[in-house]
Amino acid sequence: MTTDIPGFARRREGREEALGLLYQAELLGTDVETLVAERGLATDDYSVLVARGVSVSVAEIDELLGRHLNNWRVDRMPIIDRALARIAAWELLSRPDIPTGVVLSEAVELAGQYCGEQSPRFLNGVLGEMAREVRD
Repeated sequence: MTTDIPGFARRREGREEALGLLYQAELLGTDVETLVAERGLATDDYSVLVARGVSVSVAEIDELLGRHLNNWRVDRMPIIDRALARIAAWELLSRPDIPTGVVLSEAVELAGQYCGEQSPRFLNGVLGEMAREVRD
């Protein structure tokens, strides 16, 4: 997909890299800062901005996410789904410059690539509800 929107490709790649950072940090029980240092990532990379933002705001993000999970808990979500939902939630809360539709479609697309078969539909519903709460 090509677009003339400035920063679009950089943010798309950044989300994907942030997903990897958050997934690996949770899987290994380490922090994002350690992984950023180990990988030698530039601190101004969008992936680092997102991963750090999620890490700093994880309690607020999980509380918001938990309000929109019907009969489910954040800690029961698969790690990759949880990381992706956290990224989208952080963008909804912290990046008003990114349109809601972009946040949701990017999350659903990444879910289609990396998550289980039911995940894109599930995350679309949960994130849509979250977006109505924080952006409307």
